[in-house]
Amino acid sequence: CERPAWRDGSLHFVYHGADHVRRTATIGFLPAPDAMHRTAAEFRFDVAPGEKRTIAITIELRELSEEPEAEQMSQHPAFALEAFAGTVQADTEKWLEQHTKFDSDSLLLNSIVDRSLRDLAVLRSDLGNREYFAAGVPWYVALFGRDSLIVALEMLAFQPEIAAQTLRLLAGYQGRRTDRWREEQPGKILHELRVGELARAGNVPHARFYCTVDATPLFLLLLGRYAAWTGDVGLFRELREPVEKALGWIAKAGDGHGEGYVKYRTISESGLVNQGWKDSADAIVRTDGSIARPPIALVEVQGYVFAAKHAIADLYERIGERNSARQVRGEAEKLRTRFNRDFWCEDLDTFALALEARGRPVAVVSSNPGHALWTGIADRGKGRRTVRRLMQDDMFNGWGVRTLSSAERRYNPVGYHLGTVWPHDNALLAAGCRRYGEDGAALRIFTAIVEAAMHFRHHRLPEAMAGFQRNDFQVPVHYPVACHPQAWAAGAVPFLVTTCLGLEPDAFANRLRIVRPRLPDFVSRIELRGLRVGEASADLEFMRTADGAEVNIQKTSGQLSVEVGG
Repeated sequence: CERPAWRDGSLHFVYHGADHVRRTATIGFLPAPDAMHRTAAEFRFDVAPGEKRTIAITIELRELSEEPEAEQMSQHPAFALEAFAGTVQADTEKWLEQHTKFDSDSLLLNSIVDRSLRDLAVLRSDLGNREYFAAGVPWYVALFGRDSLIVALEMLAFQPEIAAQTLRLLAGYQGRRTDRWREEQPGKILHELRVGELARAGNVPHARFYCTVDATPLFLLLLGRYAAWTGDVGLFRELREPVEKALGWIAKAGDGHGEGYVKYRTISESGLVNQGWKDSADAIVRTDGSIARPPIALVEVQGYVFAAKHAIADLYERIGERNSARQVRGEAEKLRTRFNRDFWCEDLDTFALALEARGRPVAVVSSNPGHALWTGIADRGKGRRTVRRLMQDDMFNGWGVRTLSSAERRYNPVGYHLGTVWPHDNALLAAGCRRYGEDGAALRIFTAIVEAAMHFRHHRLPEAMAGFQRNDFQVPVHYPVACHPQAWAAGAVPFLVTTCLGLEPDAFANRLRIVRPRLPDFVSRIELRGLRVGEASADLEFMRTADGAEVNIQKTSGQLSVEVGG
C-alpha cells in the first residue's frame, strides 16, 4: 500500500495487489475541508438556529492492471469489476418498465413485490456484456451458477430476457477439462466466479470454481422453462453443444456403481464439503447428528435431473429429433422409478435428505424433498404425504418451513442450513405443494413469507431467518449474517405469485393455461398487465372466490389463447 495522500482537496488511497492490479479509492468533499489530517477531514461551521449546512462526500473506486498487456486483459471478463456498484446507479425505472406489471388490493403485497423487483434491479451485474443476477450483498456479489439460474427461473413470468443472457454466460464458462484444484470437469456448469485479488493471483480457485453438483441440471431446466415462456427454440439450437456436454456430465457425475444418481465427493483441497444448495460443511447430517459420508446423492438434485431431462426431451422433440427425445425421456422415467424406491422413508412419511456412501439413506426430515416435489419426480401418493409431513409444527414454524426439523438432533434455529427458514426454499416447496394438489399448504407458505417480510426493513426479505417458533417471539428472528438484498430471496414472492395463480405457459402453441388459480386470504384481487407468452401478452385480473379464484381476461395482444381450468 502507498501512504494515504491529500491532493487537490481529495484523499487518495492506493493499493498494489498481488494480482498486479492497482486499486485506488479517491474521496472528495464539497465544500473543501477547513483542515486536512492524515486520513481525516475537518470542517468548521457556524450554524445559526434553524439553518442547515451540507457536506457532500463522493467515493470513486478504480482498478488498473499493472501488467504490460493491461489493455488486452482489461477487456477480458475475468478482469471486469464486480458490477454491483455500477448497477446501483443503473436506470432502475427503465428496467422495471420491461417487466410484467403487478398490482393488488394488498398494500403489503404491492410493497413486497416492488421491493423485490427493485432489489433485483440493484443485483443485476454484467460480464462480457451479458447480464445476470449476482447472488447477494455483501458476501456473494458475483456470478453463482446455482443462484443465478434459480433467480432467472423465479423471474420468468416477470422478465425472461435475463434468463437467456444467464444461460449464454454460463455456457461460456462451462467446464472443458479436468482440473482438481477448481473441481472443473468437462460439461460441468460453473459454481462461482470471483474477480478479486485472491482469485486473480491464483491463491484460491474461485476465478473459475466448479464445486457444485446442481448447477448443471438447473442450467438445462432453466433452458426448458425459458423456451416454454418465450417459444424460443433458437436458444436451444445455439446452445446445443453445451447441452450435450451437460447431459454427458450428468451421465457420469459421481456414479461409480451404476445406480444412476448424480453424486458428489470433494476432490479439491479448497473445495466445498457439500455441493448442493445447502453447502455448509455440517448441512448433511444423519439422525445421530454425525456428518454423512460421501459420495452423496441429494434428494433435490435427482429431481432437478429428472425435470431437466424432460425439459430437454421436449426441446429435442420440438426440433424433430424424436429418437433423442425418447432416449432422454426414458432415462428420466427410469430415474423416477429408482428414486421413489431408494429415497422414500416410510417411517418418516417423506423422502430422505440424501443417500450417502453405500447407498444408505440420510433419514432426517428436511426441506430438501420440497424441491423434488417441485420437479414432479415423486409418485403422487408419496408427494402428498411429504407435503403433509413438511407442514407439521416441527418443520413449519409460522414464518415458513425450516431447513431441518426441530425434532432432529442437529437442529439449530440459527444454524445456516440446520433449522433456519429460507424464502427461496419455501417458494420452491410451495410450487411442489401445488404440483401435488396441496393448494392449502402452498397458500399457507405464501401467507407466512409475506407476513415475515412485513417485519423487515423496507419489506425486504433476507437470505434466511432464524427457525424459532413464531409463537415464541411473535416476530421473525433475524439470522445474524444474512445477505440482504439477496437474489433468490428477492425472487421468492414473484415466484409464489406465479405459482399460486397457476400460470403454465406454452408459447409454442400460443397458449397460456391458468390451472387452479388461488389467492391467499390477505388479498382479494391481483392484476398482471403485460404478461408475456412468446410474442404475445395478456392483461389478467384474478379475484378470490370462496372456492378458488375467478379470472378476468382484460386484454390480449398478439395470438394468445388463455385457458382457465380447475
